[in-house]
Amino acid sequence: MVAQLQQGSEAAFRTLVERYQNRVYRTVLALLRSAEEAEDVAQEVFVEVYQTIGRFRGDAALSTWLYRLATSRALKHRRRARAKKRFAYFTSLLGFDNHVLHHPPDHAHPQAQLEGTQQLRLLLDHIARLPDQQQVAFTLRHEQELSYEEIAAVLQTTVPAVESLLFRARQTLRKHLQPSLLHV
Repeated sequence: MVAQLQQGSEAAFRTLVERYQNRVYRTVLALLRSAEEAEDVAQEVFVEVYQTIGRFRGDAALSTWLYRLATSRALKHRRRARAKKRFAYFTSLLGFDNHVLHHPPDHAHPQAQLEGTQQLRLLLDHIARLPDQQQVAFTLRHEQELSYEEIAAVLQTTVPAVESLLFRARQTLRKHLQPSLLHV
């Protein structure tokens, strides 16, 4: 089957999907706990299989590779969702009105909506002004929700160096944003 898949056989791909779609879906559903999200991610898994089957080396069983892709995709999806929540939490730590920034009610006063938008723009502007290494570490941690170890691997540095970069980034943001928040 692998050889047929690697040669682009649509019949082999249909067979693969028929054989594994329920298993992949259940695996992803167990990790995401949302049927709608699980359907989307499971579909992404099979698209990835179709696009990358040529790189499959056969070091493991095809099913093992498929489950690895499924869990990787599901965890990545979950990290993105958590990152959005964490980013919202961080903005609230800096004094931003998180409710207005991310979930303005329909009946919110236009001035409150405008202030939320201005606060978010201000935060993003200040993140962009951080030194490169701090900006990358901050973004990977708070927007992508990578662990300190993962950030260290990306930056090719040590975990203590990452901790230092994040500490300095947070300090800089607090220092520069607190006065600005009083005027927004």
